[in-house]
Amino acid sequence: MTDHVSTEGQTAQPDSPGGALGTSLKPRHITMISIAGVIGAGLFVGSANAIKEAGPAVLISYFMAGTLVVLVMRMLGEMATANPDTGSFSVYSDRALGGWAGFSVGWLYWWFWVLVIPVEATAAAAILSDLVGAPQWVWALAVTLLLTVTNLISVGNYGEFEFWFALIKVVAIIAFIGIGIAAILGLIPDSQVSGIDQLWQPDGFMPNGFGAVIAGMLVTMFSFMGTEIVTIAAAESPDPTTGISKAVNSVIWRISLFYIGSIFVIVALMPYDKLENGSYQSTLEAIGIPGSKIIMDLVILTAVASCLNSALYTASRMLFSLGDRRDAPRAVRKLTGNGVPWVAVLASMVVGFLAVVGNYLLPEKIFSYL
Repeated sequence: MTDHVSTEGQTAQPDSPGGALGTSLKPRHITMISIAGVIGAGLFVGSANAIKEAGPAVLISYFMAGTLVVLVMRMLGEMATANPDTGSFSVYSDRALGGWAGFSVGWLYWWFWVLVIPVEATAAAAILSDLVGAPQWVWALAVTLLLTVTNLISVGNYGEFEFWFALIKVVAIIAFIGIGIAAILGLIPDSQVSGIDQLWQPDGFMPNGFGAVIAGMLVTMFSFMGTEIVTIAAAESPDPTTGISKAVNSVIWRISLFYIGSIFVIVALMPYDKLENGSYQSTLEAIGIPGSKIIMDLVILTAVASCLNSALYTASRMLFSLGDRRDAPRAVRKLTGNGVPWVAVLASMVVGFLAVVGNYLLPEKIFSYL
């Protein structure tokens, strides 16, 4: 299978109009993609369910899940540094285990991200419809069209959008941790919560037993989706080896700060069974931050848009790689002059546009169906 990879680490395309995938992702794009990949929308939306399941011991759930992610990323980083490829682990499975493995891993991964696209588009549409007005399907169409167009223009556009989405998420998490620590130390006069008593109140640190910690881990794993995207994206940068090395080596502190740090603030300040408005919003409201709902809606909207953006990018590149290995129709290898696999992008968006129809016909039910 090595004849598909050029000496530059890029997938060679001798019969494609654009020649090869673009390399316009800048170092700052790769850095921010690696940071943002560990802050999924699930952290803001799903963490409340994990906390209710395991109580304060959800910290153990996040630690265990984070340890698995670190191990996987170290292993994947070794392979991706040696052979940067937009097909990433699907290509490595193909080479190590055979065509059946690469085929199965590639198509399952593509299908996962293709389903993420309409889920995130629907979530974004619901937030925008609530904030601004207009029917939900209108916003689903607008978001889907916008990110499709930006992904079709150049990979640099994907990187630029993801850079700013990531920056907003990083600033939001750091600000949340800073405010939370101030509240823990009693530095916010109007705060209804302070100290770390909730770590063992009202029913102890592990109120539902260790089984609940394992169950909470199943929920937390979904929050880490997207961590691996940097090994796919780095293949379209001028220096993939350096980008991958930096991203993988920093994964430990990113998980420690963004996940365990922010969840510690929540479970230290809030009773685990009193998170009716979500873990982050409920904590900000208890601290007394005005406009907490609007703030969290905007942060979640950014996280959702980031996830949708990455889902389209990742799905299209995996489909492109499958076509390169003759595991998908060869048409998906067609490139624009900027090195964008436009057929793969459009093919990956088909389910996303079907979700627009779903938002028109069943706006209240489409999200749960997906």
